[in-house]
Amino acid sequence: MRVTSDLWVSALVRRVFGAGGFAAVVNRGATEAGAVFVLARGRLGEIALYGPAPQTSYDSAKPDDRFFSLLAAGDDAAVLDARLEREKKFDPDIWVVEIEAGTVPVEELISVKTP
Repeated sequence: MRVTSDLWVSALVRRVFGAGGFAAVVNRGATEAGAVFVLARGRLGEIALYGPAPQTSYDSAKPDDRFFSLLAAGDDAAVLDARLEREKKFDPDIWVVEIEAGTVPVEELISVKTP
């Protein structure tokens, strides 16, 4: 059985703080199964937006894992904020977690699948 979005986000926030970074829940979605988006900010101003990976990324042996794909990256926060607003209009039950991972790579905090 898959962990609820609420519990998964709480665990992510703890992992980020435990690694010396900062995390904040920007938008609370559906407790049970809301899609999770992660907005990662670097210390030099770079920003990356991660969203749920396509279903084809999931392994049938581990169907309960959460995987993410890099949706956009750059240094223009307005572009990524606009993308998140479009996602909220499509599905108002999304979670948005903003993190500043510090010295830990984002890939150690969330499972990122590359195409």
